[in-house]
Amino acid sequence: MLTARDIMTTEIVSVRLDTSLKELATKFFETRFSNLPVLDNDGNLVGVISETDLIEQHKPLHIPTVMTLFDWVFSFSSEKSFQEEVDRVTATTVGELYSKEPIICSPDATVRELATLMSEHKVHLLPVVENGKMIGLVARLDLIRAMED
Repeated sequence: MLTARDIMTTEIVSVRLDTSLKELATKFFETRFSNLPVLDNDGNLVGVISETDLIEQHKPLHIPTVMTLFDWVFSFSSEKSFQEEVDRVTATTVGELYSKEPIICSPDATVRELATLMSEHKVHLLPVVENGKMIGLVARLDLIRAMED
């Protein structure tokens, strides 16, 4: 049975937390990848960023609905979610926009397990981690290629 080790890509294209969003867009365009792992300054995996993250940055800011009653102001959304939206639209680097706590897999995960992870977590890229270090990546296309064999 095929495993992540058998189908993963070992030539890893990644971005760092301080990568500008303009550089990120260029990297997406040049590589034709739709998801990239995000590394810290020590080269450790800290998250994943996708084309969707970049596109959603340009969604309009939703101003929370409020109501006043007897000089009290009630908000119908949390201050935290509003602050997250403000942070999203004002982001200038990958570090301000990426998805933290990536879904990862082991090199011994089977193709079926990989498909389940991608499906359940709605992700398109799985970093393959062994002994705390990223050794490769499995993308949807890698799974599709494995199904041809």
